[in-house]
Amino acid sequence: MFNAVSKSPWVVHFNCNSCNGCDIEFLACLTPHYDVERFGILHIGNPKHADVLVVTGSVNNRNARVLQNVYNQIPDPKVVVALGVCTSSGGVFAGCYNILGGVDIVIPVDVFVPGCPPRPEAMIDGIVKAVGILERKRKGEIFPTAPKPLCKFKPSEEQSAETTAIKEEKTV
Repeated sequence: MFNAVSKSPWVVHFNCNSCNGCDIEFLACLTPHYDVERFGILHIGNPKHADVLVVTGSVNNRNARVLQNVYNQIPDPKVVVALGVCTSSGGVFAGCYNILGGVDIVIPVDVFVPGCPPRPEAMIDGIVKAVGILERKRKGEIFPTAPKPLCKFKPSEEQSAETTAIKEEKTV
């Protein structure tokens, strides 16, 4: 069964708060030009059937809990792929009054795919890496979360206080 899942991962996509650049490039992966289905990757709409969660956009106050709920609905073991710079730091939206920052504030991220937007080839590579991590998790190996890419965007002091409050709420 492990081999079957690694050859046909089911992916669910969640848009936190993106400009849709990453979403359009992600959907380009499904077109005949890139055709990720030839690798067995299947895009589905229900997180309860997914193996891989693909997230685009930065996290804000309104979607942090929704993202956590979607993440909790995916059966274990699961892998999270964060597409674009917004998922790691907030991107061009960092510093806005409602942006908390990257996705890793709310859920653990296994693979970061940098870019604004990342190319479809990079997205496919990130999902393939995620499938390798998923395979290792299924075998019982403990796999650390991905290191965060370097970011030029620095959140304000007010945002840092909000982020700290969410992290504390998450640990409780």
